[in-house]
Amino acid sequence: MNQLVDREGTVLRVGSLADWEVKRDRALAAMQEVMGPLPGEEKRCALEVEVEEVVDCGSYVRQLLSYSAEPGGRVPAFLLVPKGDGPFPAVLCPHPTSNTEGHKVVVGLSEKPNRSYASELAERGFITLAPSYPLLANYQPDWRALGYESATMKAIWDNMRGLDLLEGMDGVAAGGFGSIGHSLGGHNSIYTAVFDPRIKAVVSCCGFDSYQDYKDGDIDGWASDRYMPKLLHYALADIPFDFHDMVAALAPRPFLAVAPLRDANFKWQSVDRIAAAAARVFALYGAQDALAVEHPDCEHDFPDAMRELSYQLFEQHLGIA
Repeated sequence: MNQLVDREGTVLRVGSLADWEVKRDRALAAMQEVMGPLPGEEKRCALEVEVEEVVDCGSYVRQLLSYSAEPGGRVPAFLLVPKGDGPFPAVLCPHPTSNTEGHKVVVGLSEKPNRSYASELAERGFITLAPSYPLLANYQPDWRALGYESATMKAIWDNMRGLDLLEGMDGVAAGGFGSIGHSLGGHNSIYTAVFDPRIKAVVSCCGFDSYQDYKDGDIDGWASDRYMPKLLHYALADIPFDFHDMVAALAPRPFLAVAPLRDANFKWQSVDRIAAAAARVFALYGAQDALAVEHPDCEHDFPDAMRELSYQLFEQHLGIA
């Protein structure tokens, strides 16, 4: 039987789904202790979508637009819509770190190789949405003035409002969404999916290891203004949640972690330990096969074979045969 210990030292026996629901609720509460509370209906204003540019890309149309995530806060995003008869399944595509190009990286408007997953998915018949991440490139919201306690929670809410946008489109297939991301986009996908069950399948490439393992315990990178400054309120051993909890919270939804053997950012061995812990929860749902980890022999990258595997996962679970 799996036993998990919460921050107060209480042993939580996770031998049933009921046990896990208790642990899951505590994990989400711990995330919000650090990230700040998840916004509610008070921030769910009209989206007021404004399209700035429309480009014909051959098999799909790319729109540069913005939407109101909340009163006083607009989010830039690319929306890619395949040509032809829908409805089309949709995938959220959070982008990796780029302080100059931002979300351009995932729609083919960058020279960075192996990052154009939003445009590649659009070519395969998916509607894709790539919102900007706070404090990168041309998106510089004052998240504190907007009432947040972290840029991480601001990004989660921006993504959730992006799903609201997709949900309201006539051409989007019913049944839920996918989310895929590299690096920053990889953990951004996990964070968002933990809080939003509309995401039915998740891919994270080079997106995480345990906070305890990251940079051999140097947590400062996670506590920058772009992430969760309140992490510095805790000793490393006292951080009240970790990716073990978050990956487990994705169960029973399909989840693929791509953890390269030579990634200098995130340790693949730590990813394996996280997956082994989370697998016990997937097993409670009878969903052992829904959790997968791949270890390509490369550095901090998203190689062709791994992107192909990711796209096949979405095709299998979101409705493209």
